[in-house]
Amino acid sequence: MIFRILFFIIFPSLVNAQNLFKVKGTVKNEESEQLIGVRVSIKDTKLSATTNNDGTFEFNLKGGNYTFVFSNLGYFDKQETVTISALKPNELSFVLERNLQTLEQVIVQDQISRNTGMIRIDAKLATSNPNISQSFESILKQLPGVSTNNELSSQYSVRGGNFDENLIYINDVEIYKPYLVRNGQQEGLSLINPDLVSNVKFSSGGFTPRYGDKLSSVLDVQYKTTDSVKYTLGIGTNGLSATAFFNHKKISGAVGYRNKQNRFILNAQPVIGAYNPQFYDLQGVLNYQLNKNNSISFFGVYNTSKFGLVPESRTTEFGTLNQILRLNIDYEGQEQDEYSNIVSSVTLNSQLNKNASLKWINSMFLITEKENFDIYGQYVFDEIDNDFGGGNFGQIKANRGIGAYQTFGRNELRADVFASEVKFNYSTKKSFWESGLRFQYDKVADNLKEFELIDSAGFSIPNNFQDFQITQSVDVANSVNTLRYSAYVQNTTDLTPQLTFTGGLRLNYNNYTKEFIPSPRMVFAYTPKNHEQTVYRFSTGLYVQPPFYREARNFDGSLNLNSKSQKSLHFILGREATFDGLGTKLNFLIEAYYKSLFNLTPYNIENLRVRYYADQTAKGYATGIDFRINGEFVKDLESSFRLSIMKTAEDIEGDSFTQTNVNGGTETVFPGFIKRPTDQRVNFSAFFQDRLFNSPTYKVHMNLLYGSKLPTGPPASPRYQQTYNIPAYRRLDIGFSKDILDPESRHKPRLLDKYLKSFIVYAEVFNLLNINNTVSYLWVTDVNNIKFAIPNFLTSRQLNVRLITKF
Repeated sequence: MIFRILFFIIFPSLVNAQNLFKVKGTVKNEESEQLIGVRVSIKDTKLSATTNNDGTFEFNLKGGNYTFVFSNLGYFDKQETVTISALKPNELSFVLERNLQTLEQVIVQDQISRNTGMIRIDAKLATSNPNISQSFESILKQLPGVSTNNELSSQYSVRGGNFDENLIYINDVEIYKPYLVRNGQQEGLSLINPDLVSNVKFSSGGFTPRYGDKLSSVLDVQYKTTDSVKYTLGIGTNGLSATAFFNHKKISGAVGYRNKQNRFILNAQPVIGAYNPQFYDLQGVLNYQLNKNNSISFFGVYNTSKFGLVPESRTTEFGTLNQILRLNIDYEGQEQDEYSNIVSSVTLNSQLNKNASLKWINSMFLITEKENFDIYGQYVFDEIDNDFGGGNFGQIKANRGIGAYQTFGRNELRADVFASEVKFNYSTKKSFWESGLRFQYDKVADNLKEFELIDSAGFSIPNNFQDFQITQSVDVANSVNTLRYSAYVQNTTDLTPQLTFTGGLRLNYNNYTKEFIPSPRMVFAYTPKNHEQTVYRFSTGLYVQPPFYREARNFDGSLNLNSKSQKSLHFILGREATFDGLGTKLNFLIEAYYKSLFNLTPYNIENLRVRYYADQTAKGYATGIDFRINGEFVKDLESSFRLSIMKTAEDIEGDSFTQTNVNGGTETVFPGFIKRPTDQRVNFSAFFQDRLFNSPTYKVHMNLLYGSKLPTGPPASPRYQQTYNIPAYRRLDIGFSKDILDPESRHKPRLLDKYLKSFIVYAEVFNLLNINNTVSYLWVTDVNNIKFAIPNFLTSRQLNVRLITKF
């Protein structure tokens, strides 16, 4: 009843006074097989639909003659005129004819993705998924093995890896995440623009040699240059976006602009002050068809994030029922940061003959990041009276410490990456060959000047000036130029009618580590006879990650010139099946994995900043199991449920410490295997979509996330001392939407219906349960020299309204 009242407050109630007839149709091929995903539109109207898992579609139409238009990849387009009347059944059936010229390529590509474990993602989910960061990567949280504990960021970890271990491609160009960003407040728009995305594939591990050299995962995004929607405009309390597609003779392309406004979100953060975030993004894709077999495409991005903060104060209460603590801080100073990316690429696509194709990609990725902050804070640390029966409940019981601290930074990083890559594909009747050769030159210039000063003069602990130390002081300038070479060859072939093999070899060399490393990878896929909807997969391979500057930089800013590539040996066994259930087609996936990790560089994570112990080496492992079920539980609305269980640990070579034993003497202790910073044992997510009031035009979108606790510890402390835990991450976001111009709407405003294709209104409530999730800690020492972890909380409950129109 509450949802009903809310919807009728937000959205106008629409009533239809016209007589409409329900038209149901089925689309099949020449073998009478029902076709899924066929686009069905009605000529000279804005009505369109997509066939369901049983090949059916529905419209509500007035009586009259209508021309139905059908289009589906691998089939010839078709038009057919029918008469809708109340005097005869409106049950229709249509047959599409195969287009053999394109069907073979479509089948090959789809089978390769399925047999190699690549998960295809519907890009439309990014629009309906309620998320406060507005990042495309937010939908990855629903996928096997992916974990996160920060809704403000697009960063994610996969199966025990950190943020630096994930490959991301847009139009075959490798994408790099920000390096100096410390927390989600500073992070702007993700480089992936959801309005331009056409095809997305993701792998949580065990990916094939065609993808590059990282330890954990790969996200492969392809943009489109044509779309049935010419213009899209989105505006809301969290920003605006605009996208335009154009097509003229041999030229097609798209331009997208985005602006992110999250000041009202940041104003609810624990630190009270004047926030000034400015996040902008401009992207374009262009394709020019030289002739029938050759084309040139261009891809460009300008992405900039400016973050300003003048902090004033902060009050944080934490603790237990037995002990309530309060930290009050008054601030002086300010922070001014800027992060910008310029990306461009030119690609030559050539269809050499019927079986062979060539792609030559030339790209440039320019990164400029600046941090300027000088913040001084005076704090009072108190214990609060929690005796409900006393007269002093909520008042200060005892002072635990008085002090001040200062953080200062003037940091600037410039990274330029230039790459040229040639890819060659060749298909035969029995197999599909892929190969590539890549050259990359990257240069990094990093100027670090920062320190943290902690003044404990107000403590009872004696502190002479002669013993005073500035903690975490860094003042260095580094410059690194690296040449990287890589090549791969892989083959997909059917060993038997039921068994498919995809595998090959990847080679890489760089002049920083001076390592030449072969990386064999292979995937076996078995489809039982008479069970074509089920596939069993076994993947294995060696994955290496040469350092890209940050992995070689120590806490003090110095470089380890002897750094080597990190390595991971993957073993993955999985089963994927499509079956009928709950009145629809469902897909169930289960994967068990073990990753043997060696030559690792240990690290810790401070909010979003990954800091490496570059002069140390470790071995480790990650093991777990993932479950996922997804499908259209409600017509045309995909939902998914995922459970991941994982454990990861590492043993740092040569680490030890001394302690006093029971006899009063000292002994050396070797910690052995300890939890890695990403050891999040349990992850659960649910993304569910439904319709309200038995109406197809009112929808609800729910996003539920749970991630168990994460290990952490004081900054720059030895890894074996990081035994503190960040509490479990729990979050529920919910959104409601209404497309006023939905084809099945009973009544549509004439003015809007004349010029627009859709007019969708969203109302979203972020963090519906208002849970205080912790992302990191501020460490404070009290008068007894005991360290306390003061939690830094993430976003509280927020309301967001946005509007998306399509022309």
